[in-house]
Amino acid sequence: MTLTFNELRKIKDQLPHGAIKKIAKDLNMNEETVRNYFGGTNYREGESIGIHFQQGPDGGIVTIDDTTILDMAIEITEQTLANN
Repeated sequence: MTLTFNELRKIKDQLPHGAIKKIAKDLNMNEETVRNYFGGTNYREGESIGIHFQQGPDGGIVTIDDTTILDMAIEITEQTLANN
């Protein structure tokens, strides 16, 4: 899957409070790894998994090998919107 960095950040910004923690817990991974997936750069505490960034317009291009985290984020956001 390919999208712009700004699109990826928009998805992250729409997440409700606590969603990063929930995703990390459900996938048994460090919260910083989930944050790094969405463009964070704390590689001391987390790692980079299944996502590649390339500079360019609109924040650059993001290529995602494994959409598991992204899929969970979209699902959480949709559930939150449906409940409001």
